[in-house]
Amino acid sequence: MKMAGLESMVHPTTTIEEVKPVDREKTCPLLLRVFCSTGRHNSPGDYVRGSVPQNELQIYTWMDATLRELTSLVKEVNPETRRKGTYFDFAIVYPDTRSPTYRLREIGVTCSGQRGGDDNKTLGQLKFQIGNYLDISITPPNRMPPPMRRPMPYANNRPY
Repeated sequence: MKMAGLESMVHPTTTIEEVKPVDREKTCPLLLRVFCSTGRHNSPGDYVRGSVPQNELQIYTWMDATLRELTSLVKEVNPETRRKGTYFDFAIVYPDTRSPTYRLREIGVTCSGQRGGDDNKTLGQLKFQIGNYLDISITPPNRMPPPMRRPMPYANNRPY
């Protein structure tokens, strides 16, 4: 049985430029503060006035880290996310320059056990800046939203 690959739901407004690989032996890693939540992103309001959500994961990595690599690191410390079909919806949380609030920008989706269009996107390509946060909405395979059903207004009056 062949599975169809995932397609990116995030459409860049500009082309993704090629970022040179980082020499990880010579370059000091950055501290990436990651906040994971099941089924939804944390609210941007959770990041105001120096406070952050409680579900923090700290990862030392580089700007050439891919979303697939970050998915693997989250799966290492969070066993319930290892199931095939678990979705990881990534967003960058960054300070709004015009107000004392934060904004959330979705940057890509990965899925355990499937290849997707966002897997090889790097933090650098996605315009991540040191000091930003990464917010990940994790959706387990058994928590997929139910399919939409149209109401059947005449179902009770059927002659059969």
